[in-house]
Amino acid sequence: MTRVTSASAFLDAGTLAYVIFSACVAISFLLCVLAATDTDEPAQFYTGSGGMSPAQNGLAIAGDYISAATVLTTTGAIALTGADGLLSAAATVLSLYLLKLRLAGPLAEGPRHYTLGDILARRLRERPARIAIALITLIVTFPILLVQLAAAGIMMTTLLDLPGEAATTISTVFVGLLMVGYVAFGGMRGTGLVQIMKIVVVTLVTTVLAGMVLHRFGWNPIRLMTTAARNSGAGDGYWTTGVQFGRSALNRVELLSLDLTLVLGVACMPHVMMRLYTHRGAEAARKSMRWAVGTVAGFMVTIVVLGMGAAALVGGKELYRQDHAGGTALLALTRVLDSGARAADQSLLFAVVACAVFVTVLAAVVGITLAAATTVAHDVLARTVFRGRLSRGREVRYARWAVLGVGTTAVLLAIPAQGWNAQVLIVYTFGVAASALLPTLVYTFFWRGFTTGGMYGSLYGTTVLLTVLTVFCPGVSGLPVSIFPDRDFAWFPLQTPGIVTIPAGFLLGWLGSVLSRPEPRRDGGTGEGGGDGEGGGHDGGHGAEEPQEDGLAAFPAGRSDERFPSWQVAERRGPRHSSSGRTHNGHGRPLGVGPDLAD
Repeated sequence: MTRVTSASAFLDAGTLAYVIFSACVAISFLLCVLAATDTDEPAQFYTGSGGMSPAQNGLAIAGDYISAATVLTTTGAIALTGADGLLSAAATVLSLYLLKLRLAGPLAEGPRHYTLGDILARRLRERPARIAIALITLIVTFPILLVQLAAAGIMMTTLLDLPGEAATTISTVFVGLLMVGYVAFGGMRGTGLVQIMKIVVVTLVTTVLAGMVLHRFGWNPIRLMTTAARNSGAGDGYWTTGVQFGRSALNRVELLSLDLTLVLGVACMPHVMMRLYTHRGAEAARKSMRWAVGTVAGFMVTIVVLGMGAAALVGGKELYRQDHAGGTALLALTRVLDSGARAADQSLLFAVVACAVFVTVLAAVVGITLAAATTVAHDVLARTVFRGRLSRGREVRYARWAVLGVGTTAVLLAIPAQGWNAQVLIVYTFGVAASALLPTLVYTFFWRGFTTGGMYGSLYGTTVLLTVLTVFCPGVSGLPVSIFPDRDFAWFPLQTPGIVTIPAGFLLGWLGSVLSRPEPRRDGGTGEGGGDGEGGGHDGGHGAEEPQEDGLAAFPAGRSDERFPSWQVAERRGPRHSSSGRTHNGHGRPLGVGPDLAD
């Protein structure tokens, strides 16, 4: 009898929750350790030296792309708002498809690069470009990082049944320590393996849950949709737009602004785009994106089923009572599906789903942290502060210290942000990506007239405009769900200002370019070449004492080297020729070759 009781106690859901949680953490950390290398090479830390196949990298992109907001918020939006939530789900997939269609190739082409700053520095003045893109990258990544860390802390306390605010704070700190360890040990390759594990686990879990929902309704999706509309509380309006914000003209503009921001902003997040830097060629990048788009599309189908299932089985009123944004819809649905359990801490299904969500959040913060730390270490320290004279080994060491700095700052900010309206921070993050980063990238790749002045307008000007409109929007003050519900200083009527700031980003980028001095021609506008127009070509590399990749020795700036084969000389329109017929740039060396492009 004692043995049976002991076995039962060991196999109860509460104990298994600890076992599953510990296993996920241990396996993911082991993947990072195994992926780590003994060499301190920036190419290895920042890009994994292209060690992943297109299929593997596509799954890693999908893992970076799917966040806790996608899993929890989109499920809740579909459950509470029907058609409006479906539009958000469709916008999520469409955003990644547009990245594949227009930007994946240019982001992967040209010489090796680690950050957006490397890409801009080949077209614009190097130091202003790197400082600007580093600042905007941090502005984009930190709000979403705070949301994910806060969600991870809450999810950990829910999974392990740890009550109290102190437990949530300790859990958030613990997740921050895991995050720093994963990134510092694993780099790009290690975090990529974590993303692959995450997307496989969460897709399997949501697929099983979706199957359980459909089984409840006799595998009849029409019956599921009808029941969802009836129990949602919205009635016949559930499958028409307007439930989320209302049906007035201003409300419809709000919905359009939100979907536009999602379509143009989600895929422009730095931690998503950096996965494309691991490829040396557009075709490999597009293959990765095909895998990513297909995986995300399949995943979103399961989310749609789960959202409708939550509306049908839990009910809109109960979901709204638990969380006005519907963030608890997935977990509430899980409790209903496991009706045999008397409480959540006795449900094995609930433990598995909560653990899958925790892994999703943990993997998301790992990718975001790597993107933020990379721009600090590479753009700010290696290329701006040390002007390219930092050795490869020291740069990687600084990158690991940057991971610690980013992680510590994020944890300290995430603790007081746990009670904030997460929707405001998420919308702001995607808004900066869509309004500032997207116009800058489009102009960099597709308009030869883009200048550093235009970059100032599209990055700085648009970010300031978006910040002002966000601060004075109803999401920050004036509503019960606002960050400051007891204050009302909102004068901008939209909670999502993207419909104003996205066109403004393109306008300011164009206006700044037209009104400023044209850039000296250093490349053909494809991201190839180097230097910065301010003498940066003499210090754009890692220092002459460091060997170049592929066995090519570095040589001092201002000298060409005839040992380089012709295929390494970047093509450009209107080249300048020396008396020997060789094509040179403004610094007297072959285009696309030299310390500017040192890895």
